[in-house]
Amino acid sequence: MRWLVTGGRGMFGTDLVLLLQERGEDVVAVGSAECDIRSLDAVRDTMRDFDVVVNAAAWTAVDDAESHEPEAFAINATGARNVALVAAETGARMVHISTDYVFDGTATEPYAPDHPQAPRSAYGRTKAAGEWAIRTTNPDALIVRTAWLYGEHGPNFVKTMQRLAGQHDTLNVVDDQIGQPTWTKDLAAYVVELVTSGKPGGYYHGTSDGTTTWCGFTREIFRLSGWDPERVKPCTTADFPRPAPRPALSVLRHDAGPAVRRWDAALAEYLVACDH
Repeated sequence: MRWLVTGGRGMFGTDLVLLLQERGEDVVAVGSAECDIRSLDAVRDTMRDFDVVVNAAAWTAVDDAESHEPEAFAINATGARNVALVAAETGARMVHISTDYVFDGTATEPYAPDHPQAPRSAYGRTKAAGEWAIRTTNPDALIVRTAWLYGEHGPNFVKTMQRLAGQHDTLNVVDDQIGQPTWTKDLAAYVVELVTSGKPGGYYHGTSDGTTTWCGFTREIFRLSGWDPERVKPCTTADFPRPAPRPALSVLRHDAGPAVRRWDAALAEYLVACDH
């Protein structure tokens, strides 16, 4: 198959492209300079003769979206709709990467794929609008929600905690938000399996198995790195106010997609890979 990855030079896009190349697939990665998904003409010019298009292009600066919602909407909603429309026109299978932020984060149990959307942030609203536009334009599209991503090819929480560990004796880390840390390499494998297994269009949750808090995540980073995890101290979300509200629960239920390994097993392999 011939694959196109928009946002193909980002943290997730890079891992997806590398995996596809390892599999011997024909893959083309484009960034905004080659294909501005906000322009329907640009998308039509780029999306020619592809079997699969993975839309990983997105405005992901959650806090900045609070003061730049129209700009975020242009990419996360209008851009997603443009890719979905051209995929439908050309017969390409579309995969769209979305987020747990389309939910309100106040649930007491994991969010099912069909749980009603109720975003509380500008970022969440724009991503929810993108999901709606895709479903109405291209019902065959695969919408993959993910959360708490980290990877080798971009700035992320793991790298930040490793850097801070060398600068401070102790770290205060939020302990009242629960989620599923997910390696972009595992998400890439999840997406490829969804496509190659011929899953029907709809919503899928591509996150690791198991749950933890940001504090628990950091303590495991410390433990696996040979540092004392007791240096990591729990605090609350209120201790670190941010422009965009953070979900208290970012746990997504896995109903129909491929299995993803536990977050702590993936983290251990990631840290080894980054040491080489």
